[in-house]
Amino acid sequence: MTEEQYQDYPIFKGLQKPLEFMGVQGRYIYWAAGAIGGAIIGFILAYCLIGFVAGLIALVVSLGTGAAFIFMKQKKGLHSKKEDKGVFIYARSKKV
Repeated sequence: MTEEQYQDYPIFKGLQKPLEFMGVQGRYIYWAAGAIGGAIIGFILAYCLIGFVAGLIALVVSLGTGAAFIFMKQKKGLHSKKEDKGVFIYARSKKV
């Protein structure tokens, strides 16, 4: 019998990793896109209503706030977690 040669295919080994773009992971990529879009719209509105300097200030403030918020949330993980603070006393867990 002759052995058949099967064609080899490369396997992508990063399937279990979250999508990452420039240090922003997973769902926060969409948040970053929204922050950038909002900053551009804020720049355009401030530029039209007040002036160029006000537009630049609005752009920098909104981009900085959005980036800080995204990286603070991303540091906690990709899934939102509720952190209960305080001391909890359970008197009874089951009725006897």
